[in-house]
Amino acid sequence: MKRNKQIDVKRALALAGTFNFLCSCAGACLLPFLTLYFRQLGLTPVMTGFVMGTKHLIALVWSPMTSLLSKHYNKRRVVINSSLVCSVAVALVLLIIPPADVRPQTATCNMSDVSSSPTQSLGGNLLMSSVGLTTSSTSTRPIINTALVSQSGVSDNKSAPVVTSKPSLYQHDDDDHPPLSQENVSVVVNDSLAELSSGTVLHQTTGPVATPVRNKRSMFQSGSGGEGEKTEEKDGHFGFLGSLKVMDTHHQLFFLILITVSVWESVSAPLEWTADDGLYEYLDFADAADRYSSIKVWGLLGAACGVGGAGLLVSQIRCLIADQTPRSAVHFYCYAGVAALALPVATYLPLYLNKKRDRANGLLKAAQLVRGSPRALLCAVTTLLVGVASSAVDNFLLWQMQDHGSSELHMGLSLALGLLSQAAFPLLAGQVSKLLSPGKVLAVGAASLGLQCFHYSFLWGPWAALPAQVLSCFSSGALWWAVKVQCEDVATPGAERSVWRIYSALSLHLGSGLGSFAGGFVAQRFGLTWLFRGVAVCVMLWCVCLPLLQWKAPLQRRINYSRLLAADASEASDSESEQERDWLDKALENDRSNNNYGQRINH
Repeated sequence: MKRNKQIDVKRALALAGTFNFLCSCAGACLLPFLTLYFRQLGLTPVMTGFVMGTKHLIALVWSPMTSLLSKHYNKRRVVINSSLVCSVAVALVLLIIPPADVRPQTATCNMSDVSSSPTQSLGGNLLMSSVGLTTSSTSTRPIINTALVSQSGVSDNKSAPVVTSKPSLYQHDDDDHPPLSQENVSVVVNDSLAELSSGTVLHQTTGPVATPVRNKRSMFQSGSGGEGEKTEEKDGHFGFLGSLKVMDTHHQLFFLILITVSVWESVSAPLEWTADDGLYEYLDFADAADRYSSIKVWGLLGAACGVGGAGLLVSQIRCLIADQTPRSAVHFYCYAGVAALALPVATYLPLYLNKKRDRANGLLKAAQLVRGSPRALLCAVTTLLVGVASSAVDNFLLWQMQDHGSSELHMGLSLALGLLSQAAFPLLAGQVSKLLSPGKVLAVGAASLGLQCFHYSFLWGPWAALPAQVLSCFSSGALWWAVKVQCEDVATPGAERSVWRIYSALSLHLGSGLGSFAGGFVAQRFGLTWLFRGVAVCVMLWCVCLPLLQWKAPLQRRINYSRLLAADASEASDSESEQERDWLDKALENDRSNNNYGQRINH
C-alpha cells in the first residue's frame, strides 16, 4: 500500500506568503510609476489612458484562459516560472524605446528642478527646444522655428525657413563646445529675427546639426513623382510597419509602447491566477483552505515595501550614466531584481492539481448567482464604478502630484501609506461590523474613494496627498471586506472564490480598463483637476442612490448549514419551542420516516 506524502501546512503557508510578498513588491516597484514614465517619454493623457486600458482588458480575457490551459495540461509550474522570466525581459524593452522630440517633462538629474511644475514649464521647454543652436565650428547660425517667428510678429511667407526640432540649449555633445548662456541665446534669436524681418533667408550650413528636418510623408510626395512614389508604394507593401515609418514621432512612440505593453501583459497576466489556483487546491487538499486568506496580507505588505523603497531609492540617485538615461530606469531594474528573487521561491511553491474542479463552469455558475440576486447586482455595479474611479487615481495621481512639486520620495511614501492603511482594516473589521451592515460599509467605502479623489483635485504641495491616503483603510479595505461578505451570502458551498473573482474582474480589469479610456480623454480635454472632481461627483451620487436601492431590493440570504450545525446548543433559550430549536433534526427524522414508509410499501 502506497503511503501518502506528509503535507506541511506551515511550510506551504511560509512559501506562499514569501512568493506573494516578492511578486507584489516587484510589481509595486514599477507599475505605480509606469504612467509617469510614459509622460516622461512624451505620451499624452489620451495615449496613456489607451495603453493602460488595453493592458487591463488583456488581463481580463487572458488570465482565466491561461490558467485554464495550464491546469488542463498540468503545466502550472512551467507557466509561473516562464511568466516571471518573460515579464522581466519584455519590461526592460521599454527602456530602449526612444522618447519623442518634444517631451512634456524632461528628465533631469537636479533635485531642485522637481519643484517646478511641468505644465507651467511646458511652454518654456517647447520654446527652448524649438530654437536649434549649432555648436560646431563650421556653423554658428541657428535655425529658427516658424512657431517662434509667428509669435514674434513676423508674417508667414513662402520663404520662411524650414521647421527644425533641436535638443535643449542645455544639452551638448562635446565638452569643447559648452552650452550657450541665456543672454547669448536672446542676442542670437533677436539677430535672427531681424534678418527674417528684413527678408534675408537663412541658408543651410555645412554643419551636420543644421540640416533641416522635414516630414517623411512630404519627402515622399516631393519631386517629380518618380522616386518618391516608388518609395511610398514600396512602404505600402509592408502594411503596418510601412505606415509606422511615415508616422510622426509621437504616434511612432505610442504604437511602440502599446505593442510592448500588450506583450508584457500577455506574459505576466497568467502569474497571479495560476499560482493562486495551485496554492488554494493544495491547501484545500490538506483541509487548510480557511488559512488561504492570510496570504493576501503579505501581498499588501510587499507592495508597500516595493513602492516606498523604490521611491526612496530613485529620489536618492542623481544621475546614472548620462542625461539620456533617466532616473526612472531604476524602477525597471528594481522590478527585475525583485522578480529574480521570486524565481527560486516559485520553484518550491506548493501546487496541487485537482482535476475534479472545473473552473470554467465555476465562473459561469458564479455569474449566474450574482445575476440572480438584486443585492449582488448592486454590489457588482458598485465594484465596477469603483474600478472606473480607481483607474483615474492609478493612472494620473502621480501626474497631479508631480505638477505640484512632488518627487519620487513623496509619491512612494504616499502610496505606501495607503497600502499599509488598507492592510490595517482587518484589525477594525470586528468593530465596524457591529456598527454597520455590509451594505452600508460598501457605501462608506465608495464614499471614501470619492473623498480621496476630491482631495486630490486640491493638492497644494509635495506632501498634500498624504492625508487622503489614510482613507484607503475604508475606500479599499472596508469596501473589499463588504464584497467578501456579499460573496459568502450569495455563493453556494465551494463557489465563494469564483464569485469573488467575478467581482475582482469587474473592478480591477473591466472597470479599470473602461476608466482608463475615459479618463485619458477627460484629462486631456479638461485637465487633471477636473478629472478628479468629476470622478468624485459621480461616485458621491452613486453613494446617495445605493442605500435607497438596497432598501428597495429584497433580502435573500442563503442558509449556512455549517454554521447551524456548529452552533452550540446551549445558546438556545429554554423558552423556545421544540419545533424552533430542533427544526433541522425533525426534518431529517421526517425524511427517514418517509423513506421507511416507502420501503414498507415496496415489501
